[in-house]
Amino acid sequence: MADDHSPTPSSAGHLSSRYVLHAHPNADAWVWAAAVAIAAELRRDLVLRPRVRLLLSGGTTPAPVYAALAKAPLEWDRVDVALVDERWLLPDDPDSNARLVRTHLLQDHAGAARFEPLTSSGRRIEDAVAIANAHAHQAASVAVLGMGEDGHTASLFPGMADLDRALGSRQSYIAVDANGCSGARQWHKRISLTPAGLARTRARLLLLQGARKRAVFEQALASGDVHRWPVLAALGTSDSPLHVHWYA
Repeated sequence: MADDHSPTPSSAGHLSSRYVLHAHPNADAWVWAAAVAIAAELRRDLVLRPRVRLLLSGGTTPAPVYAALAKAPLEWDRVDVALVDERWLLPDDPDSNARLVRTHLLQDHAGAARFEPLTSSGRRIEDAVAIANAHAHQAASVAVLGMGEDGHTASLFPGMADLDRALGSRQSYIAVDANGCSGARQWHKRISLTPAGLARTRARLLLLQGARKRAVFEQALASGDVHRWPVLAALGTSDSPLHVHWYA
């Protein structure tokens, strides 16, 4: 189901029915197309439900998309914004995903949204996970994901000691220790959405930039090994595929 401009590699086989690749000509087109796609999912669910939920990732890649999304004329006071994952940092820490979301999304129209950071001063990590799982009983309208060059998404890293537990968990969120995983850098203690949590979202978007990220994603598809390439846990179904937005 990749678009006509960017055919899937033949070695991806049946996985190609589980994602749609949207190739954009430049950064501006990529930003606005992704923001429009996210807003459309939220708008559709706002018609059907009293409140909707939006799950967001950190990192530098999605920041301009969040800034564009903040300008969307939605009923933001009915939107609960939560995180896909978080480093075990206070929400106002400059390196936290919460800080990035507050800085880039919770502005303009989106300033009226209700934000659910995963961490809080004085809260144990076990309590933070329990609260996240309680919130997750409300299915999210859309989850916005990124991918590292090691093939990780959320805080699901290849080689992580907790990866099998995360992949097999029935909970939406778990605490993980990514010690020794280069993609986690110095922040090895984290909370992450699991594949089970991803499966409960109604729509998933993966934001990619550059030829290297495209090559990593295609390598993951060709392999089919979710332990080596945890980004494969984000793939959807033929009825609800992962939407990949990419530009070179």
